[in-house]
Amino acid sequence: MLTILGAGSATPSLRMHPTAQLLTVGSDYMLIDCGEGTQLRLIEQKIRPGRLRYIFISHLHGDHYFGLAPLLSTLNLSGRTEDLYLFGPRGLDEVLTTIFRVSDSRLGYNLHFQAVDPAAPTLLLDHPQVTVESVPLQHRIDCSGYLFREKPRKPHLLRERLPADVPVHYLKQLKEGHDIIDETGLVLYAAADYTVPANPPRSYAFCSDTRFIADLPQQLRGVSLLYHEATFLDDNAARADEVYHSTARQAATIAAEAGVGQLLIGHFSSRYKQFDPFLDEARSVFPETYLAEEGETFVI
Repeated sequence: MLTILGAGSATPSLRMHPTAQLLTVGSDYMLIDCGEGTQLRLIEQKIRPGRLRYIFISHLHGDHYFGLAPLLSTLNLSGRTEDLYLFGPRGLDEVLTTIFRVSDSRLGYNLHFQAVDPAAPTLLLDHPQVTVESVPLQHRIDCSGYLFREKPRKPHLLRERLPADVPVHYLKQLKEGHDIIDETGLVLYAAADYTVPANPPRSYAFCSDTRFIADLPQQLRGVSLLYHEATFLDDNAARADEVYHSTARQAATIAAEAGVGQLLIGHFSSRYKQFDPFLDEARSVFPETYLAEEGETFVI
């Protein structure tokens, strides 16, 4: 599940908060960007920050990470001892080190930082349920998106078809997709008869601040859900390119060419007071487009 905590752009607004999203993977929370006030947004959504295990920061513009140091401090004040894993651009570790040094703050948990290469897709995390890969983007400073791919799940076992006295180790073998064969080579239970394939693996791609990248769909091919920034409408395409941002139409073009399942758009410029035009513009190219509305949860 993906929960939108903030979908605004750099200029503060009473209507929208800076970028932050929460991806739930099993029992783990993965935070993607951490704009100012993110911990308050977590509280509003009744999300326990203590379940955070991984944080991914796209770049060092303040609206994408100014909420990070306060969040880390609050986790410390709450008595956290579990390790926390942070991925982001080079220099993020220096920023945090300086903040904690001058404030004489010491974390009571291990914070593991891994710098992300902004130039090449890189496998960052091999989690039991997902892999996380970086997505090189083009912004005014080094910026990376993130691609989360679910690992293939095991087949579902149809226990009701099996006799009640089937040994437990047989069940495990069948769930792994292996036939049960006796010492003579006779198939006692065929995995195909007692299992059904699991649902196809799901995937989510987060593309933060970036101008239009023509070859980006190659890396995003077939993802279930894509978030792509759409700071401007297409009548401001020249301005978008100048400041390394995208339009709603450009985001939809990426989604269409990548053949994704659904598209979320956000990071709208504060100059706009209505967001339906973004949706209309994007849907004219890619119908399965939705607004990344704050507080909404999307099932992937």
